[in-house]
Amino acid sequence: MAKRVLTGITTTGIPHLGNYVGAIRPAIAASREAGVDAFYFMADYHALIKAGDPKRVAESRQALAATWLAAGLDHEKVTFYRQSDVPEIPELCWLLTCVTAKGLLNRAHAYKASVDQNTAAGEDPDAGITAGLYMYPVLMAADILAFDAHWVPVGRDQIQHIEMARDIAQRFNHRYGGDHFVQPEALIEEHSAILPGLDGRKMSKSYDNTIPLFEGGSRGLKESISRIVTDSRGPGEAKDPDSTSLTMIYRSFASDTQYGEFRQALEQGLAWGEAKQQLFARVEAEIGPMRDAYEDLQAHPERVEAILQDGARKARALAVPKLAALREAVGLGRASAMAARPVAKPKGDKSARLASFRDDLGQFRFRLFAADGRELLLSVPFADPKQAGQAQAALRTPSAAVELVNAGDHVELKLNGEVLAHSSSHPDVEAVSSLEFGIRQALDQLQAG
Repeated sequence: MAKRVLTGITTTGIPHLGNYVGAIRPAIAASREAGVDAFYFMADYHALIKAGDPKRVAESRQALAATWLAAGLDHEKVTFYRQSDVPEIPELCWLLTCVTAKGLLNRAHAYKASVDQNTAAGEDPDAGITAGLYMYPVLMAADILAFDAHWVPVGRDQIQHIEMARDIAQRFNHRYGGDHFVQPEALIEEHSAILPGLDGRKMSKSYDNTIPLFEGGSRGLKESISRIVTDSRGPGEAKDPDSTSLTMIYRSFASDTQYGEFRQALEQGLAWGEAKQQLFARVEAEIGPMRDAYEDLQAHPERVEAILQDGARKARALAVPKLAALREAVGLGRASAMAARPVAKPKGDKSARLASFRDDLGQFRFRLFAADGRELLLSVPFADPKQAGQAQAALRTPSAAVELVNAGDHVELKLNGEVLAHSSSHPDVEAVSSLEFGIRQALDQLQAG
């Protein structure tokens, strides 16, 4: 069974080289591993906690999505979507909020740090702290639990959020009975690279020491690398390779052999200017082709939008039925009042029915119709009419191994694990969820006789 791994990318800025080496590149590599069901999402609701500039958030959403795609993320093999395109996430956030202990949120590191900072400054403990910052752990829990993620890659400073998501899930399960959520686990990124910036400190916009990934083009990359701080030793003088961040950045884009040769050249007197030129060539060789793809995507935002909308449909194919079950659990199910009643035939003796026919190729098939005459399912073709008849008889049998699968834009009916019939396609995932419910009703009516 594939393990579901989920990663969120907060849309508050434009990616730099440190983001690529420390997060983007390893995450894309992990998504290609066998046995991994990868989910990547633009955490644009989370961005609103930190960024009050709508233009910045909008630009970041587009740039980040284009960056991940240009860097090689295969959107057909993973689920890649925007958080705000999945309305079930904020809905689940509210359901979880109603079981989350306030004391748990009081202990969240980000909230406590803000309170401590205010207290040290002699201000009101909650000065400038929004409910969004306070509720951040619950929204993060909703991001994870909506898709029953098994693993969430995080740094050690984020472990608490995963522990809080587990606590919230356990509280919900206890209150409403049953195993409603998979218990997520933190996937600790012990060896994730922290790239140093121009001045040797961690590369960060807050330090103004970043190297752009794609912005500014090849020229911008070269100019930034030329500003990496080095010592005053001139050409021919032995250099200390560990005295500058230049060497560590080179290490992130080179093989072991290339890195060893680079260090040796510095120790033998390689000029800093030449060393920076070699670093530029090494980095440009890897990200240059990606930059071309990035600029093409930026010039055609409709392509990015189509990919994200497709990802949202894939995500909602899981989230819609998940939330429907959770609404039922808390007493908000749309059909909860009918759940305990025996299935009855509609008035006028009309009920769901199966209708056999022979298609244009001479194959035998059947359709499932709802009581109101709507076509719900079309069977696969059978060469033998007896097989088609046996399949119909199985659908009328309560003990048959029948399974309905929400496939995103349509519903599949499986018998003994094999696809027996399918619905027509619908672009609206809510319509597909409603169709699935209608098929269940129809099957109940068939089996009720």
